[in-house]
Amino acid sequence: MKDVAKLAVYFVAIIIVGALLAPLLFWSAQALALHGILPFLAKHDFETFFHRAVLIAAVLLLWPFLRISHVHSMADLGLAPNPRWDRDVCAGVLLSAIPLLCCGAILIAFHVYSFRHVFVWSRFAKVLMASIAVPFIEEAFFRGIILGVLLRTGRKYFAIFAVSALFAAVHFLKAPERTSALVTWTSGLNSIAHSFERFANPTMLASAFATLFVIGCILAVARVLTNSLWLPIGLHAGWIFASSAFSLLARQQIVALPWMGKNLLIGVVPLGVATVTWMLMRLKYERASQV
Repeated sequence: MKDVAKLAVYFVAIIIVGALLAPLLFWSAQALALHGILPFLAKHDFETFFHRAVLIAAVLLLWPFLRISHVHSMADLGLAPNPRWDRDVCAGVLLSAIPLLCCGAILIAFHVYSFRHVFVWSRFAKVLMASIAVPFIEEAFFRGIILGVLLRTGRKYFAIFAVSALFAAVHFLKAPERTSALVTWTSGLNSIAHSFERFANPTMLASAFATLFVIGCILAVARVLTNSLWLPIGLHAGWIFASSAFSLLARQQIVALPWMGKNLLIGVVPLGVATVTWMLMRLKYERASQV
């Protein structure tokens, strides 16, 4: 079986296992909360447990997928040791965070955003933790494993576009809250069906999916240029930190889709900012590779 077919089977299995696992997680959490154990679980709706179930399924099925794909080392995924990893991380953070924060400053000047009266310092620690943990996890999975397997087909641009579309879809597809009022064994499949509703909205496609797709392409190109995950990790961390920290400092006054969404990473304007980061990254690293 070819690598692309194995990858397709892997993702279908994730959805099926996640959909079947989600009701079990939900019922178990409700039972624990009912007996006074972890009572905060009772406030989460089924969709929250569905998303966690999909993540658990992805982790559980990852080892069998790597085995049948004959991935035994980082070299099998086209990854090489990077002696200048620290420089790449710092460069990535600066290349993504600075243009995004400059965009935020311009939006404040045009009264699209305004400064908050109170800065909640307790949330800053969560922002910092997310800026570190999420890039490591997502880059290892999407640009490390998935892109690495696809690159073995020898079709570089197909691999970049495919993994970027998948990255965007995973973040874009989300069922509305409280979709499943009565949880049954088929509620997970119901959540999957409702997740595709956002594709029917052209404004959301332009403002959210397109931006996520371009960001995914930038991260994939960064991985290909360096044969390493450190530059995409830095870029990813910079975007998360800049967007989340800005949301703590300022609040949105005007929602003007498709130009601007609910944060600095959604909309046509952020899409343009991401394109600036892409050009700066290619200018720096393609020139360095020619030296």
